[in-house]
Amino acid sequence: MYIDHIKTFLEVTSTGSFQLAAEKLYVTQSTVSARIKALEDQLNRPLFIRKRSGVELTAGGQRFHPHALTVVQAWGRAKQEVALPEALTSITNLGIQLNHWDQLATPWLLWMEQHMPESATQIIAEYSDTLMRKVRDGVLDLAVMYQPQQRPGVAIEPLMSESLIMVSSTPRKISTGQVPGYIFVDWGDAFHTEHSMAFPDAPTHRMTIGLGAVALDHILKRGGSGYFIQSMVTELVTNGQLYRVEDAPVFQRPLYLVYQEEPINPELLEVAIQGLKEVSLAVS
Repeated sequence: MYIDHIKTFLEVTSTGSFQLAAEKLYVTQSTVSARIKALEDQLNRPLFIRKRSGVELTAGGQRFHPHALTVVQAWGRAKQEVALPEALTSITNLGIQLNHWDQLATPWLLWMEQHMPESATQIIAEYSDTLMRKVRDGVLDLAVMYQPQQRPGVAIEPLMSESLIMVSSTPRKISTGQVPGYIFVDWGDAFHTEHSMAFPDAPTHRMTIGLGAVALDHILKRGGSGYFIQSMVTELVTNGQLYRVEDAPVFQRPLYLVYQEEPINPELLEVAIQGLKEVSLAVS
């Protein structure tokens, strides 16, 4: 089976570079070159045009691309379904951006148990770029993420928009400026830009944390402030453990649903998507 070779072909197509593909796949560039050469020999056609700026698909490579996607997705699905217990007929694989695990995972699992009891479910938590690659390769049927990048064979649609609000362990106003204990929670590139525009004179952050749950736990234990998804901190503000910082700007963070355009089991995917939409409405 040339599955690894085909996955390499898809990664080179996505990145436009043998070197970048090697880095993504954690192999050497010579391994990438050897795999592509083996595929080209099997197909008796060149797949890429090499240029100084990178590589581009040949006409043959463009025709092979949709078949490569189908092969990788079907192989991934086959490995999963062969291992299923006899009582189950299918499996749904969902990926959730790390910061939304607590909000979406359990409600969606409960929804699937009620509406698709004959289907197995599997959920992973990862960063957005990894989730996108797994959807493209057929490892995941659908995923929830920030800032997805358009990829062939992958559909993208808005799922929900969430508010990021500044909270503090002590009552204060934004006019007091940045105080000791402020944690910059990394909500992605768009938040970086908007935060910098809103606070152009803010000093370098002493602490930056990429996971909202970790930053929130630190503030609850040690004190401080930071931006968090509103639904994460509503109860903490209500019971007086945290305080909303007065007059602090509110940032909107869109969350997207990503799934295969041509799934192997369209009906199952439709049910899974409907479940995510209903769950997101409940938590937004």
